[in-house]
Amino acid sequence: MQTINIIDAPKHVNERVRIGVWLTDKRSSGKIAFLQLRDGTAFFQGVLLKNKVDEETFEIARHLRQEVSLWVTGEIHEDTRSKFGYEIQIEELELIGDSDEYPIGNKEHGIDFLLDHRHLWLRSSKPQAMMRIRDRVIRANYEFFGEHGFTKIDPPILTGNAPEGTTDLFHTEYFDQDAYLSQSGQLYEEAGAMALNRVYSFGPVFRAEKSKTRRHLIEFWMIEPEMAFMHQEESLELQEQYVAYLIQKVIDDCSRELEVLGRDPETLKPFTQLPYPRISYDEAIEMLQKAGMDIKWGEDFGSPEETYLADQFSKPVFVLNYPKAIKPFYMKGHPTRDDVYVCADLLAPEGYGEIIGGSERETDYETLRQAIADAGLDEKDYQWYLDLRKYGSVPHSGYGLGLERFLTWIALQDHVRETIPFPRLLNRLYP
Repeated sequence: MQTINIIDAPKHVNERVRIGVWLTDKRSSGKIAFLQLRDGTAFFQGVLLKNKVDEETFEIARHLRQEVSLWVTGEIHEDTRSKFGYEIQIEELELIGDSDEYPIGNKEHGIDFLLDHRHLWLRSSKPQAMMRIRDRVIRANYEFFGEHGFTKIDPPILTGNAPEGTTDLFHTEYFDQDAYLSQSGQLYEEAGAMALNRVYSFGPVFRAEKSKTRRHLIEFWMIEPEMAFMHQEESLELQEQYVAYLIQKVIDDCSRELEVLGRDPETLKPFTQLPYPRISYDEAIEMLQKAGMDIKWGEDFGSPEETYLADQFSKPVFVLNYPKAIKPFYMKGHPTRDDVYVCADLLAPEGYGEIIGGSERETDYETLRQAIADAGLDEKDYQWYLDLRKYGSVPHSGYGLGLERFLTWIALQDHVRETIPFPRLLNRLYP
């Protein structure tokens, strides 16, 4: 007799197998008991017929508590009534670990209660589906960059300066110096690109923003590629190929998980069709003003503005060339204008806002040095970064994608907190 996982049940129809499971729910009548089971790979149903098992086994099954762990032995059958399509007719039960009264019952709970019990809530079908999609997107990142000649390098999490000149940093003491939790690995990726041509990082970043919106986390995971000898136009083409690739992998491998979360995989397919539309910041402002929105040239977009712009297109849309005053110092100035950078944000459809921010980087030493001064930053903190322009500077571009915001969009979730195992929010450090 073979020990298997639930996900492998289709390979063992009409075979007698053994599976380690947890009980998620049960119901019974006088002659039959239905056990809803999970093992971390999938969910399915176990059926006990009173006339097929001994009386003690049947009584044990009827009185099991939610989340008790078991070995179940029985025969796999097809079950056309279930979405999974298979069940096990149980012949034997062996208790592994009993369960106290489980706090998350099969009823509606408020989000604060569920987040307080996130360590247990992860066992439920929707969080499990979300974590599987997250895992697939992470693996797809490695596949995409591997296929496109990138080398992964890991920037430090403890840094001595802010890549974007913000004050929203987590401060700590680094022996006798000030240090900060990284808000981006980009500057280090630029150094990596000068050594290895095409590089990327994937890791946690931290923003000490006192924000409670559905789009923000305090700690989240960023993917940040940087490419030497690449101008912005080539970077935009790579960005849309990248997004389409990630989406296609999720469609191919996570259709069941998408459906559990309420996202029809068919609705994602248009987003794999390239190219994505592009508009300038100037055009975006004009569109917003014509729609009656109170926004002036030079102001950044908030959620309402990004949502309106994205709603005008059937695919993600690039907004190009933002004003210098609202973007970081390291971006390259436009060749024919003094007021905008060569940069772009990619806005997701369906009200999910910016998912990628990127730009061509400034390559001239003196221009970058002045930009650092204009931003009110201490040049000595960035001397190593300026060095990259002193020793063989080349055109280079890069971008960053926030994993959780991307997942929120493709899985059609209401809040970014659903997409990370243990979200760090303004008021939440536990569990």
